[in-house]
Amino acid sequence: MEKIKEEKMQNNTDNNGQSLITLKGVTKVYGQGQAAMEALRGIDLHIEKGEFIAVMGPSGSGKSTCMNILGCLDSPTKGSYIFKDIEVSKLSRRQRALLRRNYLGFIFQGYNLLKRTSAKENVELPLIYRGTPAHERHKLALTALNTVGLTGWESHTPSELSGGQQQRVAIARAIIMEPSVLLADEPTGNLDSACGIEIMELLCELNRNRGITIVMVTHEPDMAAYAKRIVHFKDGHVESDKKNGSKL
Repeated sequence: MEKIKEEKMQNNTDNNGQSLITLKGVTKVYGQGQAAMEALRGIDLHIEKGEFIAVMGPSGSGKSTCMNILGCLDSPTKGSYIFKDIEVSKLSRRQRALLRRNYLGFIFQGYNLLKRTSAKENVELPLIYRGTPAHERHKLALTALNTVGLTGWESHTPSELSGGQQQRVAIARAIIMEPSVLLADEPTGNLDSACGIEIMELLCELNRNRGITIVMVTHEPDMAAYAKRIVHFKDGHVESDKKNGSKL
């Protein structure tokens, strides 16, 4: 059964016009009894291939919980999470790790770079875990750094890079595995407005030119304005879900 599901995941790289991601009646409860807290309350969400979605809402609204479920870092208490036509909740831990490794890329507010490691070596990390030969890793890392505009900065450590440059390294690391989806958690939260705009323009370019689906959590309306669709969470529900006239 596990081998069949792995093969199915590997063979379903095209979505044929169907939803790439579907959440149906997803509920997430933390704790038990009187201490139980319902973070998500039966949400429905459909994400098509190639969309750029901004997820917004106040603290405690459920948006981060939803992102953790989409990233296979958490599982619903009830409801269904379907990636392509795979029911994720029925996958084993190993299969969820396979999905996460081969189909999802992650970008964080705090960059999450290794401090004493060069930009190139940081970008290579996912390929090391995959077992990619060194010469191929080096070539792919240089290509990814060039894509994010960091040619010439390969040997610099994070302390030698600006915040915007560090986030570009993190984006290069996220795209080196050629993911179907980028999950970005406040990617401009630690940046000034000018650097934030540069990062958003880069994400828009990846979405437009490479067809990467992007789901981004943000508190900043100016950054959300770059997305093609804005989903607002409130009290564990999807309060609104509207198309947006993107800046780019």
